Amino acid sequence: MKYLYGPVPSWRLGRSLGVDLVSGVKTCTFDCVYCQLGKTVRHFIKRQIFVPTLEIVKELENLPEVEIDYITLSGTGEPTLASNLGEVIAEIKKRFKKPVAILTNSSLMHEKQVRNELALADLVVAKLDAPNEEVFRKINQPSHGVSLDMVVGSIKNFIAENPGKLALQIMFVPQNKEYAKDLAALAKRINPVEVQVNTPLRPSPIKPLPPEELEKIKELFRPLKAYCVYDINRFTTKPIDENETKKRRPA
Repeated sequence: MKYLYGPVPSWRLGRSLGVDLVSGVKTCTFDCVYCQLGKTVRHFIKRQIFVPTLEIVKELENLPEVEIDYITLSGTGEPTLASNLGEVIAEIKKRFKKPVAILTNSSLMHEKQVRNELALADLVVAKLDAPNEEVFRKINQPSHGVSLDMVVGSIKNFIAENPGKLALQIMFVPQNKEYAKDLAALAKRINPVEVQVNTPLRPSPIKPLPPEELEKIKELFRPLKAYCVYDINRFTTKPIDENETKKRRPA
């Protein structure tokens, strides 16, 4: 398997089989300071095909029997950069009865076509780490032409068009923890199906916030459904290919 990896233990998605549509070096519209994959090598904002749909289909058809809860489009970069995203979701749904999730930074969601393709999934998990442009640039380090207003507006548009499909995931680090109240207020205006309150527990140059601090932050998001990464019971999974999995999910 070159493009499918895992299953990996996801704290919100259970046993998650990954599908990497930008496979190779890290390719993204962001260069987040906490990213487990390190620095972005290819800064792209234009969509293209990185992995032909046929190659993904071949691996789907040769997938050994594994226990999974979700099939998740993520991997070595921003999945919406792949212009065959919608095709791949359709091919997955032809073959599996498992729900499909997409992890996105929402940087391309201003494009109607991207929102239409995301809507084919069962769950869209959108990153939102900043309540203002200054913090956005400090933490997410977006490619030229991407602004926080664009991201927030795109998320709101997607929810208006597809109610009940979008969750927010917020990565709390020392650089944004003092803005937790502002982020909670912004999340309440957006009104996602849930908020995933996270901190870097995988290998990262940024130290995670302690459990007691993240618990206090989580409470700020009530009455929205809010979950904290420390709240979830850990379990183990056996990946199909450990080397390919570690490229996307370092231990």
